[in-house]
Amino acid sequence: MNLYLQPLIVAFKKNKNAKEAIGMKAYMLHQFKFAGIKSPTRDLLVKQFLKENKLTNYTDLNKVIKDMWGCKEREFQYAAIDVFAHHHLLWKRSSIKLIEYCIINKSWWDTVDGFGSDWIPTYFKLFPEQIIPVTSKWNQSNNIWLQRSSIMFQKKEKANTNTVLLSAYILKHAASKEFFIQKAIGWTLREYSKSNPDWVKQFVENNKLAPLSKREALKIINKQLF
Repeated sequence: MNLYLQPLIVAFKKNKNAKEAIGMKAYMLHQFKFAGIKSPTRDLLVKQFLKENKLTNYTDLNKVIKDMWGCKEREFQYAAIDVFAHHHLLWKRSSIKLIEYCIINKSWWDTVDGFGSDWIPTYFKLFPEQIIPVTSKWNQSNNIWLQRSSIMFQKKEKANTNTVLLSAYILKHAASKEFFIQKAIGWTLREYSKSNPDWVKQFVENNKLAPLSKREALKIINKQLF
């Protein structure tokens, strides 16, 4: 294990909780092992770790994230999201390779949605020329987590949402039977409805979407009707 991570490993060991770990593992459908560290405690530990331990080059950062992704306890993947985001000034155009690696390895909604909030928007702000080539590749991929990321990458863009891309990426997978794709479509439309409810309502009316997607998309709009 990378020497840089030793203080975090020690901190996690001191705060592990076997009882909590059982519940966390069950919540994630027994897919991952947990140390049993609740989010508030983990956030404090990672924050202190980052305050005291700083990386100065991308090569080391890339290796650290890969090492964290190889750890058995899921808390290390959550911490990796914070570590990589904290060092965003070191990111390179090629950092998309590491982002994609993490999306398609040990994949589940918890980490993939974390990237959607903390990594992907930052990367595209740093390298806007990458938006179309990267997200179009993701959208056409056979990997549902890359597909989900292509649909959801604009969920924080509000009025700046590119509706041409949003429409194309949603319609490509509108007939998907995958729960996480149907949910992604609905969630993204629901978020955009906060900025442009008329567009979302018309889009839902004019296109055939899965019931789950449609229900999620109109959740805020329907509430405002009553």
